[in-house]
Amino acid sequence: MEIIVSVTVGLLVAIGIWMLLDRGLLRVVLGIVVLGNGVNLAVFSAGRLDGRAAAFVTEAGAPALAANPLPQALVLTAIVIGFALFVFALAVLKRSFELHGNVETDRITAVAEKPAPDLPAPAAAQPATPASGAAAAATTTATAGTKPASPPAALGAGKGAAAGTRT
Repeated sequence: MEIIVSVTVGLLVAIGIWMLLDRGLLRVVLGIVVLGNGVNLAVFSAGRLDGRAAAFVTEAGAPALAANPLPQALVLTAIVIGFALFVFALAVLKRSFELHGNVETDRITAVAEKPAPDLPAPAAAQPATPASGAAAAATTTATAGTKPASPPAALGAGKGAAAGTRT
């Protein structure tokens, strides 16, 4: 019996890892579920499969062929957490499909690596220093009338610091 369970654990883990390496996010999510089930079965089988006797300790001691209840409790908890993870991953997958119209990892990564539309242009596009003194004077005159933007006074400070008093 242990050999069959061991082979099943190996197959489930191998299939789960194979599915995790796919480009489609749906297969990745299903791979996580299959891998989790393989690990759950491995933990469950570690607590002895031959549970002919109850796992209660009597005055005579624990039965020799009793199943260990701790792995069973751990697997039950892992099943609940795994189901919650699966539902959350499906919600993220649905939202990703709504935003990008596709669920392939390469296309979503390409979209995610684009700069945000509200960010200013990179500093490399603007000249760092003027080439001549006349250009520097023109730049200084053009920017002399503008006031640089300053952050609000209360940013990162308490109420008393914004008014100039300490509380």
